Amino acid sequence: MTPARYQTIVDHYEACLAEHGDTHLGVDWPNAEDADTRHRVMLDLMAARDRSRSTTLLDFGCGTSHLYDFMVREGVTGVEYAGLDLSPRFVEVSRSKHPDNRYWCADLLASNVELPEFDYVVMNGVFTEKLDLSYDEMFEYVRALIGRVWEHTGAGMAFNIMSKHVDWERDDLFHLPFDELASWLVSSISRNFVIRADYGLYEYTTYVYR
Repeated sequence: MTPARYQTIVDHYEACLAEHGDTHLGVDWPNAEDADTRHRVMLDLMAARDRSRSTTLLDFGCGTSHLYDFMVREGVTGVEYAGLDLSPRFVEVSRSKHPDNRYWCADLLASNVELPEFDYVVMNGVFTEKLDLSYDEMFEYVRALIGRVWEHTGAGMAFNIMSKHVDWERDDLFHLPFDELASWLVSSISRNFVIRADYGLYEYTTYVYR
């Protein structure tokens, strides 16, 4: 897939930021409470981490670093946070808020970015909206991006996708069946994964481990 196709997703989120600013609506989450639920679920990826040493975490598609804001509010310690986003506008906001964090503005599918390995990588909201992409185009994008991010993942990654088990499906969202995702993960990434659909939202989060 050419970068121009998934650039439409970036453009959409930048429009949300321009309209709503640094809020949950600015990253197109309908309400703040559900956004915090997602943050908590993403951080559960690291439940078994070695707390005797600092753990590195990459927030891939970091937006305006709401995950880091949540970590600070919740008093999460022992985790060295870094962020990456395709959008320069989001990275600019993140850097202005948290100048001590490391941030990258990069497209892993279009360039050879010098990115280190992280213990854990989370991708919150990166794959929930497909907008005008077809189902096949979006699944191709998911597979390509997870494959590239996996190269920089030392212990585990988490990502969320819209569930097929909903009252109705929206054409602009990406609803991926569990079994189709599982089949691809087993064949291409790892057999060690957990699919979570226990947190009350019309989506699921997958943890994939080395």
